[in-house]
Amino acid sequence: MSNERRDGWIWFDGEFVPWKEARVHALTHTLHYGTGVFEGVRAYAANGGTAIFRLRDHTRRLFNSAALVGMEIPFSQDELDEVQRDVLRRNELQSAYIRPIVFYGADDMGLRADRLEVHVTVAAWEWGAYLGEEQINNGICIGTSSFVRCHSNPKMSRVKACGNYLNSMMALREACDAGYEEALMLDAGGFVCEGSGENLFIVRDGALLTPDLSAALDGITRRTVMELARERGIEVVERRIERDEVLAADEAFFTGTAAEVT
Repeated sequence: MSNERRDGWIWFDGEFVPWKEARVHALTHTLHYGTGVFEGVRAYAANGGTAIFRLRDHTRRLFNSAALVGMEIPFSQDELDEVQRDVLRRNELQSAYIRPIVFYGADDMGLRADRLEVHVTVAAWEWGAYLGEEQINNGICIGTSSFVRCHSNPKMSRVKACGNYLNSMMALREACDAGYEEALMLDAGGFVCEGSGENLFIVRDGALLTPDLSAALDGITRRTVMELARERGIEVVERRIERDEVLAADEAFFTGTAAEVT
């Protein structure tokens, strides 16, 4: 179903509006320049009711991303935590994907953003396995992308910003056109970074290896996997990884809030 045709409610700048009426102007600054930040959050039906996976960590990262690009979110972290819970309740969702986004409005055009109003919306909907249920069970086929992951300095890899994902979209399209299900992205030096929207882990001789944060987004699912591994006595190593090491790995998997563990 097209997102525009869904029923339900979206929280928009402090109030709930009908899903089909949650619209912005054609001259919205973020639409033209990608100057926005967002999060992807998962909620799961659990024994004690709906549980949101590491809600505060996602909200904190949203605020960190906004601060790094100079956006001041006009709500507190506690308020946005509660909004995300309210969106699930209002839409009667037990398992869902939650999308908070912070963006500039249509107050002015041009690269200067000091006179622009900051808007915040939160939507939620049912969304199954990002890479497919069958792929969760049986694995995926990936290809090395010809698109190099942007250097962390000009693109600020710690920021989950809207504009940063053009690079990822192009890599994923190339991979899908070639018959793969996901892309493996390298940096300018030829070292492995991540997938188009996931962190990467490989297993070698019982140890868990993952690219360090100079090459990858500080993924919340990535952190969780590392914590679980260390609790179980599994060695976790963060370092630069060569492509040959991925090809020779005993196991390999992607992690991400949308992709989960694939």
